[in-house]
Amino acid sequence: MGQGIVIKAGGNRFEGELNDSVTGRAIYDALSIRANGQRWGGEIYFGIDVSCELEEGSRDVMEEGELGYWPPGQAFCIFFGPTPASGGDEIRAASAVNIVGRIKGGLSGLQDVPDGAEVCIEKS
Repeated sequence: MGQGIVIKAGGNRFEGELNDSVTGRAIYDALSIRANGQRWGGEIYFGIDVSCELEEGSRDVMEEGELGYWPPGQAFCIFFGPTPASGGDEIRAASAVNIVGRIKGGLSGLQDVPDGAEVCIEKS
């Protein structure tokens, strides 16, 4: 059973859930988080004050709406479309990430979040 979160970015609000992994729990315990998000194609990412190692089950090809944690950059990642590393329509991270959750419901509006926009993640 996951923990509910709210992600606010670019004037949009998204409901989500963090999973019960070591990294998912560490991120939930660190909430609320505010940061300026960076765009990398169909990914929004930003550094967070959480330090976790790569977990079993980590991967670099993601599903639309998945949330990840990238250990090399201590970054929270929101995946919603192809990135510069993608081949075709796949959604590919720069390298393996820990899968920490997913956005529930529609992703409409993520494409319009500009580079540098404030992103806030809170417990719901």
